[in-house]
This record gives sequence, structure tokens and C-alpha cells, in this order.
Amino acid sequence: MSPTPEAFADNSLDPHVRGFLHRPVAPSEEGIILTHGAGGNSRGPLLVALAEAFADAGVTVLRCDLPFRQARSFGPPRPAEAARDREGLKNAVGAIRKLVPGRVFLGGQSYGGRQATMLCAEEPGLVDGLLLLSYPLHAPGKPDQLRTQHLPNLRVPALFAHGTRDPFGSIEEMERAIKLIPAKTLLLPVEGVGHDLGFKGKTKREELPATILKEFESLFGGLSS
Repeated sequence: MSPTPEAFADNSLDPHVRGFLHRPVAPSEEGIILTHGAGGNSRGPLLVALAEAFADAGVTVLRCDLPFRQARSFGPPRPAEAARDREGLKNAVGAIRKLVPGRVFLGGQSYGGRQATMLCAEEPGLVDGLLLLSYPLHAPGKPDQLRTQHLPNLRVPALFAHGTRDPFGSIEEMERAIKLIPAKTLLLPVEGVGHDLGFKGKTKREELPATILKEFESLFGGLSS
């Protein structure tokens, strides 16, 4: 088991980087940032479970709160805040690169994942890969309003984990969208769950973090030690 995560703050840049750092007992040279969706924060049960799984595999993990969540403890982000949230993710990448010498990955749940893809479409060399949890392909009930405009510019390998009952996009819709990405991708369907991937309240799909980690290692060729 990995040690208890420690509170993390880097206020040297604006936006600040704040969250929790998981330092593995036997660290590899690699790190990953995990961030949350529009209604959550870095303490979300899925992010915590994933952070623990990756840290047990030797990866240094930073769970971070996006700037909009640092500004307000509840409520969704505003459209005008999206660019600042992306800047916050960019700063988080810089913060974790000070801690690990090897590859750095960026992971996000829903809104956080969408902002990660937009950031990496703008700056393709920023990270070595993406982990996207419940990518919000479209608003529920609005399949004609796809959030795919930037995907042809996304040249970073990406693993998508997506529930088969997710109202923000069906597996078939996700398959079509991912084909727009000119980089290596992998789609992991999670059977029988919605946008929360089975992590709602105290309910957890205990096997999911290990499954995501296995598929992540398959896509990115294993994790160096």
C-alpha cells in the first residue's frame, strides 16, 4: 500500500496548483495528474481509487482541483472560466515535472478530461498521454451538439474509459468521435454504468481502477521503474 496522500500546493504560478500528492513507496520515473468533473473536486472517490492504484504501480500522482473549484467549493464552472482551467492544468503539469524525470500523463473526469484534451490539442508536446474518464461528448439529450471540434488536432495518445449507460455519449458515438483523433487511442467500455463509472456515493466498482491501470499500461507500453 502507498503512504497516505499529502496536501499539495504550488502558489508560484497563477492559477495556483492545489490538491493531493501520492508518493509511491517504490517510485518509477513517471507521473500522472488526475482532475475532476464540473460537479466534483479532487476528493472524488473515483479519482482517489485511481490515484491509489497508480501509486501502488509506482507512479507519482497529483490529484488537483481546477481553478474554478479553488474559487468556489460548489457549483459548476462558467464558460468564461474554461481557458483559466486549462492554464491551471498546464501549471499542474509543470509542478509534477519538478517531481519526476520521466513521462508525465494527464487524466481528467468529464469536464476535466475535456479541458485536458483541448489543452493538449493546443499544445501537443505538453504530456505523453491522456486518461479520459467519461468524456462528455455531448450534453444529455443533445447528440447533435458534439464536442469534437478540437479532436482532429489532438496528437496525443489517449485512453478513454466510458460507461455503456452514459447519457453524455453512447459507446457507438464515442467510437466514431475517437476516430477523429490522429494518434493512438483505446476505448474501454465499462458495462452497466453511467457517467459516474459506478462510483456514486459509497458505491464503488472495486475492480475498475485495476482494469483501467491494465489498459493504460497496454496502451502506453508499461510503466518504467
